[in-house]
Amino acid sequence: MSGATYRYKVALTVNGRAYEREVEPRLLLSDFLRHELGLTGTHVGCEHGVCGACTILFDGQPVRSCILFAVQADGHALTTVEGLAPAGATGDALHPLQEVFRDSHGLQCGFCTPGFLMTLVPFLDENPDPSEDDIRHALSGNLCRCTGYQNIVEAVKLAASRRRAGAR
Repeated sequence: MSGATYRYKVALTVNGRAYEREVEPRLLLSDFLRHELGLTGTHVGCEHGVCGACTILFDGQPVRSCILFAVQADGHALTTVEGLAPAGATGDALHPLQEVFRDSHGLQCGFCTPGFLMTLVPFLDENPDPSEDDIRHALSGNLCRCTGYQNIVEAVKLAASRRRAGAR
């Protein structure tokens, strides 16, 4: 073999926008998002799928992008933290979950925050009135070294409360 680099075509949708790229088969999805598409909100911490910082939505379900290959996303729809802003929003518009993280001081350094947000979006869709135990269980796969989690839990409670109030 002459050292040729094999490349595969991937076609996917990220944050509602279609992309088509040729990628090496070993390119991690997290690296594809960050380096190929410039979506640096997806953070890479442990590179083993343990810390949750790289969590994105893959066809609406939270996944660790550091343990998937970009070729596995072919034909799928992804959402990164950049895609959370309300449709048509401009400037500093935030998703309601981002607002409660801010309002409840649910972040400090912010490195882990995108992973928490991407984990919590589908969780709150499925659990409109979660208990504290439900919240802590949902967050158990995301690591934060700064906050001690209490303000994150409070943020989720506030988000659920605001959603229920707005749904009436």
